[in-house]
Amino acid sequence: MPSFDLVIRNGLVFDGAGSPGVRCDVGVKDGKVAAFSVEPLAAEGAQIVDATGKWVLPGFVDVHTHYDAEVLAGTGLGESVRHGVTTVLYGNCSMSAVYVEPDDAADLFARVEALPWDAVHGLLKEHKDWTGPKAYREAIERLPLGCNVSTFIGHSDIRVAVLGLGRATDTEYRPTKAELDRMRTMVADALDAGFVGLSTDRLRFSKLAGTRFAGAQLPSTYATWREYALLYDVVREKGGVVQSNLDVSKRTETIKHFLQSAGGLLGRLRRRKPLKTSLLAAFDLKSDRNVIRLLKLVTGFVNPAIGSDVSFQLLTAPFHLYSDGVDLVIFEEFASGTAALDIRDRVERGEFMKSEDYRREFRKDMAKKFGVNAWNRDFYDTEIVSCPDESVVGKSFGQVADERAAREGGPVQPVDAFLDLVSAYPGDVRWHTTVANDRADELGRSMAYKWFQLGNNDSGAHLRNFGFYNAPLRALKLVKDAQEAGKPFMSLQAAVRRLTGELGEWYGLDAGLLRLGGRADIAVVDPAGLDSSLEAYHEEYAPVFGVSRIVNRNDAAVAATVVGGKVVYRYGEFAEGFGTTLKAGTFLAGQGPRKDERRLPGAA
Repeated sequence: MPSFDLVIRNGLVFDGAGSPGVRCDVGVKDGKVAAFSVEPLAAEGAQIVDATGKWVLPGFVDVHTHYDAEVLAGTGLGESVRHGVTTVLYGNCSMSAVYVEPDDAADLFARVEALPWDAVHGLLKEHKDWTGPKAYREAIERLPLGCNVSTFIGHSDIRVAVLGLGRATDTEYRPTKAELDRMRTMVADALDAGFVGLSTDRLRFSKLAGTRFAGAQLPSTYATWREYALLYDVVREKGGVVQSNLDVSKRTETIKHFLQSAGGLLGRLRRRKPLKTSLLAAFDLKSDRNVIRLLKLVTGFVNPAIGSDVSFQLLTAPFHLYSDGVDLVIFEEFASGTAALDIRDRVERGEFMKSEDYRREFRKDMAKKFGVNAWNRDFYDTEIVSCPDESVVGKSFGQVADERAAREGGPVQPVDAFLDLVSAYPGDVRWHTTVANDRADELGRSMAYKWFQLGNNDSGAHLRNFGFYNAPLRALKLVKDAQEAGKPFMSLQAAVRRLTGELGEWYGLDAGLLRLGGRADIAVVDPAGLDSSLEAYHEEYAPVFGVSRIVNRNDAAVAATVVGGKVVYRYGEFAEGFGTTLKAGTFLAGQGPRKDERRLPGAA
C-alpha cells in the first residue's frame, strides 16, 4: 500500500495557528494529515498536487452562510468550495430549518434572505424526514457533502415550533413558563446533538415572506430580553456560541448584548465564563464613517472592563450591492421601501410606486439624515447595469436626472428619476452601488482589529444582490497588495490564522488548523491569481433555486481544494461525482476549545 493517498508537493505551508510559512511537503492518509517534511515525501501510488510557488493553507472557514435549504439539493456547495472554503456555518440570524414545517421555513427565509419562496418550500417539503436536531444531523451526514458543515439552531425556528407563527409574531403575546421551558429544552437538545450554538435576531427590518403574516418581523425580534437570557443561559452552560443582529435604531441594545455576554452581576464578579457572542456587523459605512470607529471603541473598552466576549463580523471586501428595482434589503430600512416590498407582484408594485402619495413619502424617507442607515441614499453614487431603456445604461440615476433636466428645461430630482424608471420597468432596472468597506486602508486596519471576526459573507443568500463566496481570497489579496506597496498592516501568517484557525477555535470546531493527525481540509492558493479577477461580476444559473445568481469566478486563485483528504476541486474543475456521489465533507460538531498541536517543521 502507498504511504500516502495524497502528497501536496513543495508549497509554502501555513498551519493556521499563526506560525510563519514553511516550504515543505504535506502527506495525507485516510483523510488525515500524516506528515510534514522539508525533504520530498515518497509519493508512489499517491495523488500529487504540485504546490510550487503556491500557499498551502488550512481550508477557509465561512462562519456566516444561509445554506440551510441549498445543502439539501446542492450538496456540494460548490460556490464556496471553488474558493478554498472547506467548512461552512449556517443557521445564522435566528433562522434554521430543524423544527419548523416547510411553509414556516419558507416564510422565515424568503424575504429577509432574498431566496425564492417556492424553492425553499419545495426543498424542505421534498427532503425533510427528520424530527429534532439529532435526526437532522443524521440526515445531513448522509448527504454527499462537498465541504464540512456546521450549524446554529435558530431562535425563530424554535419560537415558531413552540408558539406557532401567529403567536410568535404577536407583539402582545408572552410565552408561558411551560413554553419557555420547552424552548430551553430544544436549545439544549440541539447543542447536545453537536450544534454550535443559538442564533437570534434583533433587526427591525428582518421581515417574513408568504401570504399569512407577510411584512411581520422575524419571530426572534418579538422576544423579550428575559426570554433571551433564559435561552442564553443554556448556551453558556453547554459551552456554545450566540450569533445575533443589532437593532441599530436602539443604541442601548448594543450594551445589552455585552451584559448578556458577561452574565448576571457582570459574570458574578467575573468568575463566570463569558458567553461568546458574534454580532452583525462591522461596516465602514459611506453613510456614517464614525460607525466603524465607534464599534472599535466600544468593544475595546467594554469587553475587558466587564469580562464580556463580543465580536462583530467583518466582510473583508467592499460591500457592493446589486438590485432589480427595489428588491434589496436596504429598502427595508424605511417605511416607504417596506411598503413597496410588501407587494410581491412586480407589476402591481410598479403601479403603486407611480402614485404621487407614495412618491411623496418616498422622497421624505430619502431626505432623512438622522439615524443609522446602511445606504447613503446618494443616487449619483449608483450605476444602472441594465434597463429596457438602453439610453440610461452605464449612468447613475443622478446623471439621468441631470440629462432630463437639461432636455426639459426644469429641475429633475435624482430620486424622481429613480422612481420613474423602477415604476415604469418593475423588476427590470438593474443597478448597483457600494455602501461600505470602500476604503482599502480602513478595511485593512479593521481586519487586524482583535474584536472583529472575518466573516459576514452571507454565502448562499441574497442571490441577486451580491456574492462574497471569495471574501477570504479578497482578504489575502488585500494583505498581499499592502505588503507589495510597502504598507503592510498584517503578516500573511496572521491573516491565515484569522481566516482559519482563529474561527475554528472560537466556534469550537475541528477546522482551520493543519496538524498531524488532524483533518486534511486544505486550500492550495496560487498568489498569482490574487488579482483584479476577484472583483469581477459574474452570474450563473442556480438550478437549486431556478434563478440566475451572482457568483464569483476567479479560477486562477485556487489551485486545489482538499476536503477530508480528497481533492474536490482544481483550477475551475470539480472532481468527478462532486455533489452527487463523492462524499468529502461531514457534519462538524461544536466541541469546545481544542488543543493547538502545531507540528510544522520549525514551528514553535
